[in-house]
Amino acid sequence: MGEPVSPFKGKTGVQRVLSAAGYSWAGLRAALRHEDAFRQEVLMFVVLLPLAVYLGDTGIERALLIAPLFGVLIVELLNAALEALADRVSLERHPLIQRAKDMGSAAVMLALANVLAVWGLVLFG
Repeated sequence: MGEPVSPFKGKTGVQRVLSAAGYSWAGLRAALRHEDAFRQEVLMFVVLLPLAVYLGDTGIERALLIAPLFGVLIVELLNAALEALADRVSLERHPLIQRAKDMGSAAVMLALANVLAVWGLVLFG
């Protein structure tokens, strides 16, 4: 007997794509509803995206300015998921849970630093 199989597995083809899109939208809605940091980073994205299009002289420059903005949102979603899972496991203080949460926070910080570095190099380098 193998590993237990998730009851959510097994969809294929178009049904799988539609289900995945639904789960993705649900995740975005949950992040917007429950995560202050994600809402702040979405606001940053909404402000900086048009600036990236305006300030970039070429398609490559625009892509370089936009990509790290998506990176911040992606990393924040993963960090929020990690924190939600850690809180589901236990609300008690534990050094391993604290380490995981700190590492998730560090990942977000590095993604934000990447925005600064890329924007600085593209616009002033």
